Amino acid sequence: MNVRKMEKTHGSAILPQLNVTMLAMFEEKIARLRQLMVKENLEGVFISSVANIAYLTGYTNFSKEEREAYLFIGKNFEYLITDGRYTQAVKEKIPHLTIFERGNGKSTEDLFKKHPEIKTLGIEEDNLTVGEYKFIKKHFKKIKHFPVNQLRVTKTADEIAKIQKACDMGDQTFQFIVKQIKVGVSEKQIAGELEKFIKDQRAELSFPTIVAFGKNSAVPHHQTSDKRLTINDKFVLLDFGVKYQDYCSDMTRTIFFGEPAAKQKEIYQVVLEAQKKAVELINKGQRKASEIDKVARDYIVKAGYPSIPHSLGHGIGLEVHELPYISHKSKQELKEGMVFSIEPGIYLPNFGGVRIEDLYVLEKTGLKQITNSLKELTIT
Repeated sequence: MNVRKMEKTHGSAILPQLNVTMLAMFEEKIARLRQLMVKENLEGVFISSVANIAYLTGYTNFSKEEREAYLFIGKNFEYLITDGRYTQAVKEKIPHLTIFERGNGKSTEDLFKKHPEIKTLGIEEDNLTVGEYKFIKKHFKKIKHFPVNQLRVTKTADEIAKIQKACDMGDQTFQFIVKQIKVGVSEKQIAGELEKFIKDQRAELSFPTIVAFGKNSAVPHHQTSDKRLTINDKFVLLDFGVKYQDYCSDMTRTIFFGEPAAKQKEIYQVVLEAQKKAVELINKGQRKASEIDKVARDYIVKAGYPSIPHSLGHGIGLEVHELPYISHKSKQELKEGMVFSIEPGIYLPNFGGVRIEDLYVLEKTGLKQITNSLKELTIT
């Protein structure tokens, strides 16, 4: 499909609604997807995840909680499968796609039967229910996992700009929320103030905010609670993100409420140094994700503390956690244009924990940090 063909097919009545830039981006992404199909020996693909549908079509209003749409793509066709609740909105926003509306006597099965040329179909095996998988399996001779997420690993300049804007808003949020930390305030109150500040800027949350006081900071994914801050808690861990035009940020800061003890200071400095060592290694030219994870992990262990109980980092974009993953198991090679976190941590049960998380974009000359809140030892 190209812009000229689109003009002829849909006519001047629809053309004013059509964002030509959006259409060009769609064509480029579908072309790359079809190249990946050829590489994987597929005649068609069935895409079910909301993030991948949004990435390929530009339509972002489907809910992750309900299965409201699928993309069905072959060598010479592209269908967006949805129902009557969304048909009109989709037609208005992405008229360059063929809409197949389920219901009123029409089913996805009917659409599958129209394409007997598809012998091997690619699916997102980590995104389908057992029922969906069984249904698809009835209609195609062979199905296999299709790594469509690979298309999203390297970000465009436009995507990076949106992530940067989300990070900037996150930095503003951090400056605001630090001033709200005082004796007697609860974790939930801080989370509520933080989230309200983000929403007042007409942005959204990337994920549920984590606020952890004192010993709670030793739980990497602590469920924000009613615990109230005391002068003895010291640790205040804040992990939050902003979503701007569908692109996410993610940042963690650990600050101290009152003067920290010597061991608390030491833990903080070890975590900060572990992050610096990972950054330095990448800037020296190391691109193996597993080696980058290793240098930070080894530094923490050699300092006498437990190994990081999570990966060192993850990619970010339309989703908070996406490729590339920086872990000891990863076979990923980092490349220019990738955006990811580096987030070492030390967690000591019944004592407290420290995590420092920043986002970076890998440029030709090295890493550029795109979260810029203060992270040298902060005492409120």
